Amino acid sequence: MRSRRTVVGVMGAGEGASVEAVALAEELGECISYRGWVLLTGGRPAGVMAAASRGAARVEGHLVVGVLPDEGKGEERQTMADLDLALFTGMGKARNVINVLSADVVVICGGGGPGTASEAAHALNGGRPLILLAVPVLWREFFCSLSKGAESVSDVQECCRLIEARLTEA
Repeated sequence: MRSRRTVVGVMGAGEGASVEAVALAEELGECISYRGWVLLTGGRPAGVMAAASRGAARVEGHLVVGVLPDEGKGEERQTMADLDLALFTGMGKARNVINVLSADVVVICGGGGPGTASEAAHALNGGRPLILLAVPVLWREFFCSLSKGAESVSDVQECCRLIEARLTEA
């Protein structure tokens, strides 16, 4: 019997992502695919989402899922080439709940804005392990103070080891 593949959600800033967050996200996407996990992002062709997808796409056998906020009409259907599966929700930012609840583990890469913060909060509310990768100190202090389910790491290899540990515990 075939088992379901692990889904790792990577969330972070879109257009406003820092150069450092983009580099980490690309490395993280590759690390996720290398381990045979499915990468799930917000699907947009910008920032952390695009970088993680680009990194994952470099690995043979990858599966990259994008949960998009729009309805996929007209030009909206022309999504990133690095998405294997684009899920159009028509739900705007409410799609953040789908992103988080569809993931076995959620990684916030580099911080972000209110949308990314909502994904971190939904992860904790939904009982998903939350890993904060190279986020600002304020993010780390806030989310780690809310739940023991949130943990902070500074590099991609440490993040992937922590993902494996959380999956083993589940």
